[in-house]
Amino acid sequence: MTRPRKAPHDMESLEDVSEVAFEPSQEFVESTNVWQFMQEYDIADYDELIERTTTEVDGVDESGVDWFWDELVDYLGIEFYEEYDTVRDDSEGPQFTDWYPGGEINLAHNVVDRHAAADSETRNKVATIWEGEDGEVREVTYHELARQSNQVANYLESVGVGTGDTVGLYMPMVPEVVSILYGCFKVGAIAVPIFSGFGVDATATRISDAECSVLFTGDGFYRRGGEVRLKGAADDAIDEAGHVEHTVVYERLGLVESEEESIEWTSRDDTWAEAIEPRSDEYDSKSLDSSQESMLLYSSGTTGKPKGIVHTHAGVQLQCAKELYFGFDLKPSDRFFWVSDIGWMMGPWTLIGNHTFGNTICMYEGAPDHPEPDRFWEMIDRHGLTQFGISPTAIRALRKHGDEWVAKHDLSSLRILGSTGEPWDPESWQWFLETVGGGEAPIINISGGTEICGCFLMPMPINDLKPCTLGGPGLGMDIDIVDANGESIVDTNERGFLVARDSCPSMTKSLWSGDERYLDEYWSSWDDLWDHGDWAQKDADGFWFLHGRADDALNVAGRKVGPAEVEGALMDHDAVNQAAAVGAPDDTTGTAVVTYVILEEGYEETDELRDELRAQVGEELGKPFRPREVLFVDEFPKTQSGKIIRRAIEATYQGEDLGDMSSIENPEALERLENAR
Repeated sequence: MTRPRKAPHDMESLEDVSEVAFEPSQEFVESTNVWQFMQEYDIADYDELIERTTTEVDGVDESGVDWFWDELVDYLGIEFYEEYDTVRDDSEGPQFTDWYPGGEINLAHNVVDRHAAADSETRNKVATIWEGEDGEVREVTYHELARQSNQVANYLESVGVGTGDTVGLYMPMVPEVVSILYGCFKVGAIAVPIFSGFGVDATATRISDAECSVLFTGDGFYRRGGEVRLKGAADDAIDEAGHVEHTVVYERLGLVESEEESIEWTSRDDTWAEAIEPRSDEYDSKSLDSSQESMLLYSSGTTGKPKGIVHTHAGVQLQCAKELYFGFDLKPSDRFFWVSDIGWMMGPWTLIGNHTFGNTICMYEGAPDHPEPDRFWEMIDRHGLTQFGISPTAIRALRKHGDEWVAKHDLSSLRILGSTGEPWDPESWQWFLETVGGGEAPIINISGGTEICGCFLMPMPINDLKPCTLGGPGLGMDIDIVDANGESIVDTNERGFLVARDSCPSMTKSLWSGDERYLDEYWSSWDDLWDHGDWAQKDADGFWFLHGRADDALNVAGRKVGPAEVEGALMDHDAVNQAAAVGAPDDTTGTAVVTYVILEEGYEETDELRDELRAQVGEELGKPFRPREVLFVDEFPKTQSGKIIRRAIEATYQGEDLGDMSSIENPEALERLENAR
């Protein structure tokens, strides 16, 4: 049974991103991992690479998808305890594909155990560089990471946690987070990362749904120079959710032992020092079925009830490793930094992908502009970071502070830039490329989701790039663009719906709440097509672009436009730094467009400028989409990962109940929205 989809409104052209803005040198291309892969398998160019890894190939018995995911295991050196019988069993359709059946594996073996072995060259290599907002820096080697992960594993078994049990991670961003995650993998427990910025309700929802018996938390962490307390919120969430029998509290702020600022203690609580540090630092990671659940990752919860997305050991192992190795061209000396919390998909993705190859990652605790707007640029300079990933919204905010903050620092160590989470505007993309990357580091702009712990679309570092492009399908990902009837329109250069025509190893095996919602959410629009919910387009030169969420469309007088396009039209004006568009009820058109904008420095909030901005949107998108109102603010409500919470903006404008705002990084922005003019 399929449900009909409406085709997107035929929006503006791609003229403002029609020119190639980055061309890698031949020397750089031939130095990349993906180029070496192509030489190994006699693949002539990028187009042939995508065809060979994603489609049926003439003269080859198996599909490119099967060939690639099978070949990848040995090529990337992924170690199974027991070899799998076949690369996959898709007899029940792409919805319920069983990858690497018969095989046994453990993520922890691949990401830490083998790198910490006595005869390993990486034993004393730094696995994690951690920087606190207060300036404290700690480095953890693979040997130290293995020992601490083993202590976590032994603790978990001591309190009855075994294969298939769920363990919550409501933790500050400290190095111990990595040990907890890998300790869960070792015993076969299902790790449930929970964003450290969530409040009581959001945390309780996830604990209740996952039925965690153990929760790791902390007394708090530092953010913008102040203390954020976690323990009290964790206690309240447990009281609301139940299930938790044991809580391990990591002391980041030192509140447990403080006589002046003691925190409440319950019979289920132990400190990290009491629960973990006395345990044996020896443990043999379990050999687990390929399909054994490894993580339960929840969607961000910015719309509707959070979805519990189920990932396996083999699935995320192969996907994360593939994307970091090829897309981000990991080399042994690299130091990788992606701005994320462990509670978002990009946190585990960064850890698993890098640590598979014995690489070094950088973690940061605090705000991007504390104590000054050059915090990230200073970190890149000081630690010699080579890959740097961040959201477009965060770049727009940092760009607003001016080029001089970047110019203070030597960023020549950067080889590759990354971004994800939302559409770019061309000006900010260009600024990221030229000002941060010096025009020499390609922007690997990726898009996929928590549902696959990876990317449907991502450029390769060998590609030319146009501003804002996502390159093309990821390796081994059979991706298409279809119309409302599910027919492919990818080669017509029209806009349509982004879909997957096949499974991949890391695609969620269902939702924690059951198959019914899983099938309805992703597989009910068309037969055997995964509906990702994004509008996509491939231009005449073969570059893929996204245009926002199809289900976020604003329906104005029967014509639809995506919020991202209205925002892009506004940001084409020199005065606008950031923009957010929402819908509001209108007696005449059904829905009216309402916009909020943050201005560049030097521009005044005037009625004349307001009229200019309305007119600009009308010129670019058509008169029906001219905003009914243009309101000026100095910040938007955002998640800690930098995404604008449009639901909060829309609810504030309409005077509705905001609902769960626990993911918000800057609650004071809501009051400013109310006072916007």
